[in-house]
Amino acid sequence: MAINSINTNTGAMTALQNLNTTSKQLETVQARINTGKKISSAKDNGAIWAIAQSQRGTSQSLNAVKDSILRGQSTIDVAVAAGESISDLLVNMKEKALAASDASLDSTSRTALNEDFKALRDQVAKAVANADFNGSNMIKAGGATVVALGNADGTSRITVAAQSLALGGANVTVSATGTIGTVTTATAMIATVTTSIANVGAALAKLGTGTKALDSHLNFVGKLQDALDAGVGNLVDADLASESAKLQALQTKRQLGVQALSIANASTSSLLGLFR
Repeated sequence: MAINSINTNTGAMTALQNLNTTSKQLETVQARINTGKKISSAKDNGAIWAIAQSQRGTSQSLNAVKDSILRGQSTIDVAVAAGESISDLLVNMKEKALAASDASLDSTSRTALNEDFKALRDQVAKAVANADFNGSNMIKAGGATVVALGNADGTSRITVAAQSLALGGANVTVSATGTIGTVTTATAMIATVTTSIANVGAALAKLGTGTKALDSHLNFVGKLQDALDAGVGNLVDADLASESAKLQALQTKRQLGVQALSIANASTSSLLGLFR
């Protein structure tokens, strides 16, 4: 190839190739600065992008797990609040039954105590009926068991069993028609209510254990989600301090490339001096 040629300018070709390379690198750095990510799409690094996207999916799925656990906690909280009220009502009912077991009471006093007892009994039924959250009631007869999501795949569940506190049930053994109108019924009711108080306490303990389990798992899920988000950041986030330094260097390099290309292009025009 002729050294002095106006048809082929090797120096300009080389300068242009280097300038194009620098411009592409500069575009990459500017994109990283704009997005804050070194890998923002599959074309940047397909394997890493796929891994990061999978972890993003898991992290976002954990939002549904957290929502499920929070709904379960709320359902249990309502059941516990109602159960505590029922326990207090039973304590008052025991007091009335004990008072009515006194054989020396006149009929007026006994009738008044019986009416108070029946009002408390009916209040227990109302507390059970109203212990609903989002359509779920854990303490009615045949109540709803809480089944919360445990992981992002939906393959794990956290179960908290329902605890029936309905009148005449396994825990509250006082019947829906129980009274203390006579010494005999009042005396028998003392033992019945005492048993019910103990049963309700045990049922509430189980519900309390269940809500603690949900709370513990909720904390774990939150930490797991934070760890996943941090892991994704480690994979795809750009080091902006490093990118800033690269930007300065590449801008300088591009300016030098433009000057080099200008010099290379000017070399052919110098050949005109040979013909003057």
